[in-house]
Amino acid sequence: MRERILVVDDDPSVQAALLRALGKRGYQVEQATSAEQALEMMKGTGFDLIVLDVKLPGMSGIDAIPRIREMDSKVVVIVITGLDSKDVALQAVRSGAYDFFPKPFSYGEIEIVIKRALDKRRLEREAEALRERLVGVASGRFVGQSDSIRRVMDMVGRIAPLETNVLITGESGTGKEMIADLIHFQSKRAAGPFVKINCAAIPENLLESELFGFEKGAFTGAQAQKPGKFELANHGTILLDEVGDMPLGIQAKLLRAVEEKQVERLGGTYPVSVDARIIASTNQELSGLIEQKRFREDLYYRLNVASIHIPPLRERKEDLPLLVEHFLAEINQKLGTRLLGLSEEAMEMVLRYNWPGNVRELAHVLERAAIMSDGPTLHAADLRSSMERSSTGTAPGAEERPVSLPRLLHRIERTMILDALRKHDGLQTEAAKALGLSPKNLWKKIRKHGIDVRDFA
Repeated sequence: MRERILVVDDDPSVQAALLRALGKRGYQVEQATSAEQALEMMKGTGFDLIVLDVKLPGMSGIDAIPRIREMDSKVVVIVITGLDSKDVALQAVRSGAYDFFPKPFSYGEIEIVIKRALDKRRLEREAEALRERLVGVASGRFVGQSDSIRRVMDMVGRIAPLETNVLITGESGTGKEMIADLIHFQSKRAAGPFVKINCAAIPENLLESELFGFEKGAFTGAQAQKPGKFELANHGTILLDEVGDMPLGIQAKLLRAVEEKQVERLGGTYPVSVDARIIASTNQELSGLIEQKRFREDLYYRLNVASIHIPPLRERKEDLPLLVEHFLAEINQKLGTRLLGLSEEAMEMVLRYNWPGNVRELAHVLERAAIMSDGPTLHAADLRSSMERSSTGTAPGAEERPVSLPRLLHRIERTMILDALRKHDGLQTEAAKALGLSPKNLWKKIRKHGIDVRDFA
């Protein structure tokens, strides 16, 4: 599609020369002899660029610029004038003009400036379209209509255009990375890189070099210089996923990167300036880690400039029917199935279950149930088998990460309780006896693990 240019000048010779020069370049050129006529033409159709004379009959070109920008903030305005005045040029640029040419001017020079301006506008339009597609994809993946999710999305809209660091909190599987995607792709840095690193998945001796990079010869095997994630995220965004698992020694170096916008590669002798917006996420309570001296308080305040908490699925169960519908549509597309929905009993089971793995667990449970199901409707039996597999270990597809001893013991205890309840059809007295616990003790543990015994009746 040819770019459209409007030439606004009451001098026929200038009109004819610009029409001839720009027409040869393949632009669609239209003409107006006054600012009023140009504004009227803009109502009917849009222009990519306007060449505007300052001295016109009626409204001057300078006075017309704000009106033009009000009607179309994206249109490029290039001002031409016979008045050789720096004040006029400065006034034009302040009013929103892209460039300024005094008469007589070189048509070859103005053609170059017009081409450069239109190329820039084209790139901005493509970047905006890409950003909207990416935001649409991320928004479409983050499903929910509950009040709590509406508040989360409202916060995303408020925070995204800012340059502040962001801390996203929430349990595993709630969608923290999707929220980070939305923030980046709605920010002014959307055209820049978005670099992600999971601080819990990388051993401590490698994490520092991954974040900050290293110089050649910094350690055995460092055969060439390598930039770190911060440098790769320059002019963009970096996501520090599971930042609560970052070792204290590296936290001190991260603090410098946050405060001074500089990093130093391993083996380096000088700092490297970086301009990256930081989004951090964690499923841990950082205030508790600060009390335990496992997380730096000064770093916490630098990261927690703006914060978003994503509620667990058990606190927004009104979103479950919508999420089920969303995931079934995804499953149909992925597996080529024709699932229509859940039976009434299966939906009741979904609504009763506490979903300790949150949205990620729900997606995996539905997909596994879909693979085992023979018909267009998923039934309670399909889901029960899938839920049992989900509750006895990490859901397939989840990222592998180091497991602490308390977390491992928690998982083993939950698995043993689920096995006992399943073997005794949900009878807590019999299950407690099999586990060597008192019924009261078992009841407390059932509540702690968010288990619904009705699923085993």
